Amino acid sequence: MQKYNWNYPTTMWVGENRINDIGDACKNLHISKPLLVTDKGLAESDIVKKTLTNLKNDNLKAQLYSNVVGNPTGSNVSEGVDCYKKNNCDGVIAFGGGSGLDVGKAVAFMSGQTLPIWEFEDVGDNWTKANPDKIASIIAVPTTAGTGSETGRASVILNEETGVKNIIFHPKFLPSVVILDPVLTVGLPPKLTAATGMDALAHNLEAYCAPGYHPMADGIALEGMRLINKWLLEAVNNGSNLEARMNMLTAASMGSTAFQKGLGAIHSLSHPVNALNNVHHGLSNAIFMPYVLTFNKDVIEDKIIKICDYIELDDRSFNGFINWVLDLRKKLNIPHKLSEVIKEKDLQLDRLSKMALLDPSTGGNPKKLTEADMKKMYQHSMSGTLF
Repeated sequence: MQKYNWNYPTTMWVGENRINDIGDACKNLHISKPLLVTDKGLAESDIVKKTLTNLKNDNLKAQLYSNVVGNPTGSNVSEGVDCYKKNNCDGVIAFGGGSGLDVGKAVAFMSGQTLPIWEFEDVGDNWTKANPDKIASIIAVPTTAGTGSETGRASVILNEETGVKNIIFHPKFLPSVVILDPVLTVGLPPKLTAATGMDALAHNLEAYCAPGYHPMADGIALEGMRLINKWLLEAVNNGSNLEARMNMLTAASMGSTAFQKGLGAIHSLSHPVNALNNVHHGLSNAIFMPYVLTFNKDVIEDKIIKICDYIELDDRSFNGFINWVLDLRKKLNIPHKLSEVIKEKDLQLDRLSKMALLDPSTGGNPKKLTEADMKKMYQHSMSGTLF
């Protein structure tokens, strides 16, 4: 596989075994004592152990923080910052899926701030409260093809006190170097490959459907969806196919690059159930997708038909696209109803609906939303009612 160096939206080193260049990435950013942030499972994996060995061989004194959970918390960030400061680190390697990447980026950000992390929620101009000169350099190494956090300027962190997932934003959350190495994703189980792949689809899809003028984001999102249509099933069914893994990694990065235009109700509905019911984010996005699409139909139908044309579906209509989503989910063994992963007695419907309406993603939805709309979509996702 050929290797590539891209410079959009940041420096990206792409190709098989590019993880071997991690030492060069550190030296380019003048990092001598990196803190590698990842989750507990990956910390015991060969890919992390090999990466730490590579850093040691390059005379870099790397430290490890690996207490990251699936829906990362403010405590994860605080612990990571303590580890960073205790070991006099001077940069962060954010390594893993969305949780490891989000916490790593937040640790680099908070390592030089004095205000609590929640002061930097993505509301108004909160980001201007930060001291930009105290933000550590970040190298991002994704091991899943889903969140695209490696090309994002935010982290999603759960506030344990409020039970709300907050989006923490600053332009310098964007990593300075990203390493996209398909070899690192080969060991991802089919179930997680499917869920993370649907997360990437949700990012590209909602970005494309978001209102406003951003042709660059639209173009990226369309191509991201084409790659997912072509390669997701292959990546799930034949996980050792490096070409499929590479294309899915790229599509995930494209989704995050595109959604600077906006997201929508798929994410608004997902974030509360991720926080309160600990449902995997990619899985919840996949479940909510057709219900949100049908709710938005009257304002997105023309755009959906353009997607059908671009990814060359046989049935190039709104219903044809819905059927493609449903068929893809079925082939990926993703549930059709939220009630298949959350029992009705555990669904705090009124609370979820309020949280969904207040979610920052809500503003990007093609249709203006009310709390009643959110409740209706939750109810439809529980019963499986599409129309």
